[in-house]
Amino acid sequence: MFYRIKMLKAFIITIVSFIFAHSCKRQIIMTNLNKRLTPPVVAKKPKTLTIHNDTRIDPYYWLNAKEDPAVLEYLHAENAYTKAKLAHTEDFQKTLFEEMKSRIKEDDTSVPYKLNGYWYVTKFEKGQDYPIYIRKKDSLENAEELLFDCNVLAKPHAYFKLGGIAISPDNTLAAYSTDTVSRRQYTIHVKHIVTGELLTDKIENTTGSITWANDNKTFFYTKKDEVTLRSYKIYRHILGQDATEDVEIYHETDDTFNTFVYKTKSKKYLVIGASSTLSSEYRILNADTPYGEFELFQERLKDLEYSIAHYKDAFYVITNADNATNFKICKTPDTATSKENWEDVIPHRADVLIEDLEIFKDYFVINERENGLNNIRIMRWDGQEDYYLPFNNETYNTYIGNNPDFDSEVLRYGYNALTTPSSVIDYNLSTRTSEIQKEQEVLGGTFDKNNYASKRIWATARDGVKVPISLVYRKGTKLDGSSPLLQYAYGSYGSTIDPSFSSVRLSLLDRGFIYAIAHIRGGEYLGRHWYDTGKLLTKKNTFTDFIDCSKYLIAEGYTSQDHLHAYGGSAGGLLMGVIINMNPELYRGILAAVPFVDVVTTMLDESIPLTTGEYDEWGNPNEEMYYKYMKSYSPYDNVQKKDYPNMLVTTGLHDSQVQYWEPAKWVAKLRDLKTDDNLLLLHTDMDAGHGGASGRFESLKEVALEYAFLLDLEDIRR
Repeated sequence: MFYRIKMLKAFIITIVSFIFAHSCKRQIIMTNLNKRLTPPVVAKKPKTLTIHNDTRIDPYYWLNAKEDPAVLEYLHAENAYTKAKLAHTEDFQKTLFEEMKSRIKEDDTSVPYKLNGYWYVTKFEKGQDYPIYIRKKDSLENAEELLFDCNVLAKPHAYFKLGGIAISPDNTLAAYSTDTVSRRQYTIHVKHIVTGELLTDKIENTTGSITWANDNKTFFYTKKDEVTLRSYKIYRHILGQDATEDVEIYHETDDTFNTFVYKTKSKKYLVIGASSTLSSEYRILNADTPYGEFELFQERLKDLEYSIAHYKDAFYVITNADNATNFKICKTPDTATSKENWEDVIPHRADVLIEDLEIFKDYFVINERENGLNNIRIMRWDGQEDYYLPFNNETYNTYIGNNPDFDSEVLRYGYNALTTPSSVIDYNLSTRTSEIQKEQEVLGGTFDKNNYASKRIWATARDGVKVPISLVYRKGTKLDGSSPLLQYAYGSYGSTIDPSFSSVRLSLLDRGFIYAIAHIRGGEYLGRHWYDTGKLLTKKNTFTDFIDCSKYLIAEGYTSQDHLHAYGGSAGGLLMGVIINMNPELYRGILAAVPFVDVVTTMLDESIPLTTGEYDEWGNPNEEMYYKYMKSYSPYDNVQKKDYPNMLVTTGLHDSQVQYWEPAKWVAKLRDLKTDDNLLLLHTDMDAGHGGASGRFESLKEVALEYAFLLDLEDIRR
């Protein structure tokens, strides 16, 4: 009996010990998990910022110092917190990633284009992240020559981007540029195509664009300011010469302008351009005489914008001269190029925006926009033909494609719609016949464009202006207010977001989401005035347009406040920051990618890339009027103690356009002040910049993260 009792006691002690040990172990695990599930706490180090007798206190200004180990520690802590909070979606993220990837043809090839006797092709191989560039002489049946295999070039790097490729006129050399940091500072190299030999030429800190003179031994390139990254100097390089010996040809001293260099399609002229938001200027030089002096085409004037294209003995000029708000096309002799010699060819029209011009030997083609829709206009030089290509849709996108061959009678253009995958189409200008060269394949066997519907609707803004919205959804989706909807917009720089097809977006549509593009003021969807009334001291129209579109979508039953989500990136991220300060109650979830949210601090710092060149977009806060207006909407300066929606904010450590510290500071301030329990997550890509990851499929992982975040909010987890 005593032995049994002793054994029983021992057994009990063992069991208790086992339970205690596992309880302690579980407690340790839970403690570690809870640590990860606790939002990072950021130290406040108040900095006083004073201008115009106005003082701002910035508690997180210290996060601007990337070299501070505490900053990196904070970013890593935020990444760990985001990962922990979304840990339950990791399998779903993988499912979404594989699903999106499966729709994309891995072994894909571009439509060949012909230039100077060679056919050029870009292809992707299965299992590879980066493109391979090849060419074939004379015929596509001939053997291929390898130009670049970016999969090989990218191997040593966490990030890789091949910039410009410029083939010498004699077809023997390829000047090309690479970025391995993701700050858009490209290094130029030169490769002998036939032998594969890499020449000694190496030029750092450039825009990545290269322009050859006609002598096959001289090329021109643009240098960037090391600090601001402004494109500000043009240099001439001779093959074999050390870059330190290159001759500076042009120096743009106005820090609101950027400069660039290119060659006309006719191959006759080298062109140096300089542009700001609202002004431009060009200089020209015969490409046969690269050591000559560039001659001024037309001096810069305030609010005068123009671009030039050469044909025979004349230049054709797209310009807003003489109050041509939506631009017009003029002609001027190449021996007398100043403005007083410009003669109208296509006059200004109040309802039609001229966007682009393509010149061929016998035809010229104009890309126009009317009532928000793209049109392609075709005209013969002899005046015998003038007509438009027909497009019968309200939610489509068409554009002039790659047409480098001046002598060609074939116009290449692209077409897609919200429900229709992209097509590359060759249109024979003389026979008026079309041939589809390639249709985007949506793999997986489940896509049928007939299963989806799209339309354009018009919301009324608070000032009475009608704002268009393009919608796409899967047929059968309920339009009774119960469906989730993702509303997207950009709304800055006159950049128009056209309604385009996305195979990636199908992962939302097939799970019941409606996708809406709000064509708000600040873009040029409805012409130049649409841009002019959404910048500077009318910038708030951009934000209120978006909000009024949201209210309209709710009122019309497309969604509800419980199911409305919003997405914007860069300047569109600024938009996200403003709308949640103004009307946070409208939105369930927010995706803000590389958001420009600390507007005042950034625009007051002339050392930050892009700042001085954007005074015409946002205003110069060194002037009190613009400072006050800017401060009144700047998201970071207007965070308040109140409830905010669920939010996922993404950025890149090496971003040169929107510095990582803007979203980092914004999230820290939001977390300190918000009064809700909604998600607030920050994810920083520690290897990437403004454009995200460089691999072909790597970027889909971030999309999968974003989609999983949204779908999880809607309790959709498969």
